Amino acid sequence: MKDCLLGKTPSELKECALAAGLPAFAGKQIAQWLYVHRVASFDEMTNLSKAGRERLKELYDPGVTKPAGFAESVDGTRKYLLPVSCPTPGGMEDSAVEAVVIPDAERKTLCVSSQAGCKMGCRFCMTGRQGFHGNLSAAQILNQFVAIPESQELTNAVFMGMGEPLDNFDAVMRAIEVLTADWGFGWSPKRITLSTIGVLPNLRRYLDECKCHLAVSVHNPFPDERASMMPVQKAWPLRDVVELIRQYDFTGQRRVSFEYTMFAGFNDDKRHADALVRLFSGLECRVNLIRFHKIPDFPFETSPDLVMERFRDRLSAHGVTTTIRSSRGEDILAACGLLAGKHQNEANDE
Repeated sequence: MKDCLLGKTPSELKECALAAGLPAFAGKQIAQWLYVHRVASFDEMTNLSKAGRERLKELYDPGVTKPAGFAESVDGTRKYLLPVSCPTPGGMEDSAVEAVVIPDAERKTLCVSSQAGCKMGCRFCMTGRQGFHGNLSAAQILNQFVAIPESQELTNAVFMGMGEPLDNFDAVMRAIEVLTADWGFGWSPKRITLSTIGVLPNLRRYLDECKCHLAVSVHNPFPDERASMMPVQKAWPLRDVVELIRQYDFTGQRRVSFEYTMFAGFNDDKRHADALVRLFSGLECRVNLIRFHKIPDFPFETSPDLVMERFRDRLSAHGVTTTIRSSRGEDILAACGLLAGKHQNEANDE
């Protein structure tokens, strides 16, 4: 398999250029083609010599793979299916991941996947049900930005797609480096949010090394109840995650939010609201209440709107800024992993 150029720094691309018989400055030219012009082939790199382009073709792959399919919601949300091949102990495994473009007025936010499948096993997550099929490379993460038709229109990105970003730390951080570097996409870190269920060792590294926003999946403030839905609670308790976050400053450019999916009769009463108030007391943060998108073979339903509103109002009245997130794309299998899972099942049936 050829080495992918997408995700490499200008100094790394310089070495690739030299290996292809091109001058050293061609590394910066290749970076411009990949990250500014977002080209998919060496033939489009027209300021490189033809001989050099042919040699690049022999040695490398640009790293751009077009979507294998997409679905579009009545609200304009578009979900793209992208084939990937990931390293496993037994070799390479073919799989697929999803990237979702969410339009909202002047914004177009890309929901990015970082893994094919997931190890974390959250009961309400379709991605977790698929098992783990491999970490995405930086090239495969960035391909979600480059290969879609909306590539040049994106305003924001959230690492909230398939997988746990902090379980693939190095590749995710490399992708963020490309997104925020002057020689890359040139985005402000304020345009990027990383969502995690709380992988403590790498969460500290992320908070130390990165200025992007943070979102933490909570879903229940009580340890036993959270553990019944999210096995990660046993390894990295939510209270420890929050205590770590308290050590950092979120009063300036960087924000922290807590994601709370509401399940009717499970985590949506006064007891849970008051526990959240105690947990987040004195912390500069926001709580996002999320309607649950129904998935197959799972007994819970989303909380009614009135219950969510009362829950929001109780948190807000006690000083915890709380919003109800708009539900988007439910008619196109919007829960993470549904489209990729369907693709994987069809592949297994062939």
